[in-house]
Amino acid sequence: MSEAPREVTRLLGAWRAGDEQALAELTPLVYRELHRLARGAMRGERPGHTLQATALVHEAFIELSDARVDWVDRAHFYAIAARQMRRILVNHAEAHRAAKRGGGQPHAPLTEALDVVGTPSAEITDLDDALRRLEAFDARKAQALELHYFGGLTYDEIAAVLQVSPSTVDTELRFAKAWLRTRLEPDVDVP
Repeated sequence: MSEAPREVTRLLGAWRAGDEQALAELTPLVYRELHRLARGAMRGERPGHTLQATALVHEAFIELSDARVDWVDRAHFYAIAARQMRRILVNHAEAHRAAKRGGGQPHAPLTEALDVVGTPSAEITDLDDALRRLEAFDARKAQALELHYFGGLTYDEIAAVLQVSPSTVDTELRFAKAWLRTRLEPDVDVP
């Protein structure tokens, strides 16, 4: 991540304490990274998708700036941002589906499906449903996957958010990817 981690954490603390100027200083520091996260979250969406990465950043940032969150540090901020972006994409896909007559399936294929699934037929709502099932089964594994793919956090950053070791993050992510693959590609044999 490109910005100075300590400065972002300091500004988050000042903002949490009520310093509105801190938000003004924080915005340009985190914008580039939020845009990178949004591009990653949008990767594989259908061509001509009506929601663009910049709009996703703006919508997520508005929600983040209105949120009453006790920001712990930079990694926590990006973890919440990743969750917001995922929620926005899912809501957008559901609204798109609802706009079609008869419900139908949403037209939001994830061609890379977060590098977990190799088929372009995976849908953001299918992925969200699978992540919700994983969360019910093992919340930490689901959170690690969300932080890595939607949040773009490194293993060390995920370890800090989850308060585990980077090797535990590696184990959690390997399991979560395999679990998710079996849910989204039922014909795949996972050892």
